[in-house]
Amino acid sequence: MPRDQKKILLHTLQLVILLVISISCTKTKPVTKKKDLTTTNKLLAIGHEYYLKQQFDSSYYYYNKARNEAEIAQDTSRIIHSLGWMAEIQTNQGDYTGSESTCIEALPYLGNKGKFPFGETNIYVRLANNYLNTSDYRNAIVYFNKATNAKTDLIEKANMENNIAYVLTQLKKYSEAVNTFNNLLKKKEVKNIPESYARVLNNIGYCHLMQGRAEALPYLQKSLKIRLQLEDKHVLLSNYYNLFEYYKDRNIKLALQYALANYQIATNLNAPDARLESLQQLIKITSSAKSKKYALLYININDSIVKVRQKAKNTFAKIKYDSTKEKEENKRLKQQKAENLLQLEVQKYKTYGLYFAILIILILTIYTYYYLKRKNRKDKIQVSYLTELQIAKKLHDELANDVYQMMKFVEHEDLSSGKSKNVILQNLDTIYNRTRNISLENSNIETGIHFKQQLKEMLFGFNTNSTNVIINNMDAIDWTLLTNEHKITVYRVLQELLVNMKKHSHCSLAVISFLFDKKSITIKYTDNGLGAKLVHTTAKNGLQNIENRIKTIKGTIIFETEPSKGFKAHITFPV
Repeated sequence: MPRDQKKILLHTLQLVILLVISISCTKTKPVTKKKDLTTTNKLLAIGHEYYLKQQFDSSYYYYNKARNEAEIAQDTSRIIHSLGWMAEIQTNQGDYTGSESTCIEALPYLGNKGKFPFGETNIYVRLANNYLNTSDYRNAIVYFNKATNAKTDLIEKANMENNIAYVLTQLKKYSEAVNTFNNLLKKKEVKNIPESYARVLNNIGYCHLMQGRAEALPYLQKSLKIRLQLEDKHVLLSNYYNLFEYYKDRNIKLALQYALANYQIATNLNAPDARLESLQQLIKITSSAKSKKYALLYININDSIVKVRQKAKNTFAKIKYDSTKEKEENKRLKQQKAENLLQLEVQKYKTYGLYFAILIILILTIYTYYYLKRKNRKDKIQVSYLTELQIAKKLHDELANDVYQMMKFVEHEDLSSGKSKNVILQNLDTIYNRTRNISLENSNIETGIHFKQQLKEMLFGFNTNSTNVIINNMDAIDWTLLTNEHKITVYRVLQELLVNMKKHSHCSLAVISFLFDKKSITIKYTDNGLGAKLVHTTAKNGLQNIENRIKTIKGTIIFETEPSKGFKAHITFPV
């Protein structure tokens, strides 16, 4: 494909692409809304308020709604936060399996820190505690380790290490657990915090207790003393439980005191599991009458706990079920709405498609018009070029032959007069040179890889003893970028300028300079000849023909000439 056709096609394609982009930009884009978390935050606050009031079913309900709102807003940190609290409530109500399922729902979202950076850790801790409560100690250790790795706070890491060591005690690996607890006692993040320090002391005492060692007592007593000062009754439950276990075979009276104290605190705190544990202790060491009383109380409390926990499980399951149904209904409505919007979009793009087709037809019509117009102009140039070839051939074949015959005639004539002979020979020489020049001016031009060499030879061909032609920077031009039309025009224009120079300028020096800036080519011609008035020069020397040639390649030419000040031509055309 010729270079000019390629340019037309390229411009057309660019126009089509711009059209497609402009149409695509008109597509109704979904508005990216900034996340509105006001509703989610309100629901979280309500859920926490009910949690503090120990109204766990209501708390669970609002945390679940907060989770759904967070899913709509695609806020993963609040999803994790909500699920963490839901799992916490289920664990507190003894629904360990349900709590595990809730934690597992959060696992795909982990890794997002967000506003609640400990959400990931809380999920792992909750899973670990569920496995601990269901005696799945191996998995409990796995998730306590995950929680440890997810934390960066040294205090929290120490707490996780304590939990892992506690699981080891449940596996009866008391020596390994004691080593961990002793290492924790040396850490300042444990020593400087009374709650942590007392917890580790109590756990060490428990390990020694389980191994039947008397040194358990100092640890248990020291832990109890610290915790009594803290005035946190929840943590006293494990102390009283361990001290009962220590004294039950050593001092029944002290054992009974600790068991009763444990039962009283568990009752005040409404901690049913701790109440059952303390009742078991009382049953073991009291008389038969009291033991029966505690046994009946144990049965009643246990039955009540089973009923409450089953009811809680059913409530949690119903809340999730209703929430799932609601989400499915909302999903169906959204899907229906999306289908309606899709139908509108399809109809809209059918209309766009029609407009697009019309515009494509219009573009192709314009392209065809300009292509044919340009092709017609090129055809005219080609016809002119062929005509020049025919003229050159005719002049060469006929006129040169006539000259040759005349020269033969002169050779055979007996010219007695030397002056007449010189005149005839001079005229013949003039005719011959003129014929040769005409032939060169209209000869075939090589537009391929040898164009530059042919052009250079043509330019240097005008060098004579009296006139020196200098060429500057010709090799800087990438001639492969020029079309055949450009090459022919450059060749003919420079040839015409040099012919005019030879005929009219009578200069001793002519300089031709080439400049190339990747978008256009500039040719500067300068000689030191006689110069002339521009109107006179154009009329007599055919410079109008040069202008016409330059216009065919969308170029410009400027002439500068004055008598006795030489002649200049400045040519520029795009490539």
